Amino acid sequence: MAQFTIKERQAGDVTILDLSGKITIGEGSVQLREAVRSQLDQGKKKLLLNLGDVSYVDSSGIGELVSSYTTTNNVGGHLKLLNLTKKIQDLLMITKLLTVFQTYDNEAEAVASFN
Repeated sequence: MAQFTIKERQAGDVTILDLSGKITIGEGSVQLREAVRSQLDQGKKKLLLNLGDVSYVDSSGIGELVSSYTTTNNVGGHLKLLNLTKKIQDLLMITKLLTVFQTYDNEAEAVASFN
């Protein structure tokens, strides 16, 4: 089974979380929640989730993306999505969540959009 991993890097004051693997009930969604909470606890409020290497997201994973978005907004932060795969884009379109998230295909543009 593909392991879900999160790598963290900074682009100026924007924190980029490179997600890889599957965001599913249990493993992936819990890790994502903890990673986002951890950033917010450190006062990092500009979060960019890079989904380019995410192979699969289930309903729990979608729920976690929404929850992370809401939590970030509640503390005055911003959470945006980068490099959505066709599958994830379709999923967000069906669930009407594409209108909720700001999504980008270009990392430099995404980072610049925070300022």
